[in-house]
Order: sequence, then structure tokens, then C-alpha cells
Amino acid sequence: MLARQLHGENRLCAQRPNLNLLGTREPQTYGRATLKDVETLARDTAARHKLDVEFRQTNHEGELVDWIHEAQAKQAAGIVLNAGGYTHTSVALRDAVAAVSVPVIEVHISNIFAREDFRHLSYIAPVASGTLCGFGIAGYGLAISGLAAMLEAKG
Repeated sequence: MLARQLHGENRLCAQRPNLNLLGTREPQTYGRATLKDVETLARDTAARHKLDVEFRQTNHEGELVDWIHEAQAKQAAGIVLNAGGYTHTSVALRDAVAAVSVPVIEVHISNIFAREDFRHLSYIAPVASGTLCGFGIAGYGLAISGLAAMLEAKG
């Protein structure tokens, strides 16, 4: 998901692999909301903060890295990132997040710490500005609101 602040700043929100299956993939873990529901929530929350969203989803790690670089090049206001399984495996995503000055909020629909042991490690969290997990798709709204508060505090 890519977003722009209405006052000229950009904000990037990148969606993880398999999120296109949201609503049908493991609904006991991820719920029945769809990717369109996430997009609607993100747009509505962003609008309340005078932000505009460009929504993106990919199943490809390199594309996520490219979007993070793009956010830096466009002087984005921030990134909301759900890296999905790449959270636990991708040094490349971790390094991309660390390489940009754009604040990144890591989001997970499920509580990764209440799941399999391998999901307890996040390569993203140590270099992210914040991390949210376990709030379902509401986590996206919380991430956008938190990022908006960070931007406002920064002035």
C-alpha cells in the first residue's frame, strides 16, 4: 500500500505475500476480512489524518525492497509494512528498512508471538519505528494513526 500525505508528503504502505488471499487463507488465524477491507480501512484512517493512500500488494520480496527504496527517493512521510513470512527470513528487507530515513511501522494481522516459534523472530522490528501485531486488520488503522502522531510530533 502506498500513500501520500495531502500536503505533499508521501507515505508508503507495502503489503506482504499472500495477503491477496486474505479472507480465504487460514481464516481462523487471519479472519474473514479481505484485502479490499484492509484497503478501505487504510484509506478511511488516512483520510481522517489528511493523508492519501496508494495501496500496493505483492508476493515478491524484491518488489517490497524496491518499494522501500522508492519511498526514500520520493521523500515519503512513512511506511506501513506487513512483510508476512519475510519478516522472519529476509535480511534484504531488514537492510532496506535500515537503509532509509523514512519511519517504518511493522504490522502483522496475527500475534506472531502466539504462533510457531520461528515466527517469534522479526528481522524488521529492530530497525522499525514501531511494531503492531495481533489486532487483526485494525492494526493497519492503528499503524497509520501512530505514524500520523509521529509525524505531527516531529512537526
